[in-house]
Amino acid sequence: MADELAAMANSCCGVFVLGVDDKSKMIVGIPEDKLDIVETWIRNICHDLIEPQLYCQIAKVHLFDNNGDEKVVIRVDVDRSLFVHKGPDGYFQRIGSSKREMSPEFLARLFQQRSQTRMIYFDEQAVVGSSLDCLDKKLWDKFRSSLSPDDDHEFLVKMSFITEYETGVFVPTVSGILMVSDAPQEYLRSAYIQAVAYSGTVRDSADQLDAQDITGPLDVQIRDACLFVRRNMKVRGEKNEWGREDHPQYSMRAIFEAVVNAVAHRDYSISGSKIRLHMFADRVEIFSPGAIPNSLSVETLPFRQISRNGLISSLLARCAVPLDIPDNKRTFIMDRRGEGVPVIIKDSIALSGIAPVYKTFDNNAELLLTIYAAT
Repeated sequence: MADELAAMANSCCGVFVLGVDDKSKMIVGIPEDKLDIVETWIRNICHDLIEPQLYCQIAKVHLFDNNGDEKVVIRVDVDRSLFVHKGPDGYFQRIGSSKREMSPEFLARLFQQRSQTRMIYFDEQAVVGSSLDCLDKKLWDKFRSSLSPDDDHEFLVKMSFITEYETGVFVPTVSGILMVSDAPQEYLRSAYIQAVAYSGTVRDSADQLDAQDITGPLDVQIRDACLFVRRNMKVRGEKNEWGREDHPQYSMRAIFEAVVNAVAHRDYSISGSKIRLHMFADRVEIFSPGAIPNSLSVETLPFRQISRNGLISSLLARCAVPLDIPDNKRTFIMDRRGEGVPVIIKDSIALSGIAPVYKTFDNNAELLLTIYAAT
């Protein structure tokens, strides 16, 4: 089933109907007490067995069989995807009524076409399986201005918080789920920050001091991640002629910029890989899923600004910096001038004397930033 679903998404589109005999075309239906189990089975296949995870529309449909008895079937609509999906047995495409494994040449061409589309449009794409009910009016109202339309639906469309999925049917976009939903991780499973603090210098559960799965809208995740670092870092006190002077392990301004960059620029299409913020006795490590976008490299990060998620970045640029984030000189969360990485480097060196290190690994599928603690 995973290979078949992926093949449809890699081609044009398609429909599965579960509860109809494939040979006789007779409607046999699915028992009422098994409907939720079958739906969960399909969703788990899409999320766990297909890479990247596949979003499709699942609906329970009532039909009548040849005897006039009402039966319930499950219909699965698969749209043509912006991504190239891999099933357990490889990359397939749908040709007619069968699936065929894609040749290396065709696969390379498809990757090139769809990766270019993904760079531009992913954060504006529909999150199939979600509904408008998961968006919180209190959260979207903070983006209103004097020029915003009064009608909520029109406003959500203009902000690209929702988009038309089928004729007359609107669903939230990726950005809508991430910015104006209380629980983005319910629809985009990896859209949260895993924060762990260790007393030592290696990952060892025996040395764990604190841990938190940081959820909520992205601006809330940024705030809570910064507060996690502030709560767990050491602050050395030193007496002088004016009283006590505190020397923290990290510049909170640098930490703030690092978390903002990770949240704003990570690849949200990668399933099963969340942002990881790990604190050690001598450093903080922040892992961000996704390769560095476009033509950027580790060496050019301090000098150039390219955003993977244009809509998310523009929305964060309209969110005020929370008052409980200390040592921050910015009014809004996102900086449009590309000053984030230079601030991280400058402030970290000024405090610890050691330059932070950016590194890509796992075939450039993830970016790691290491910020060293002041001694």
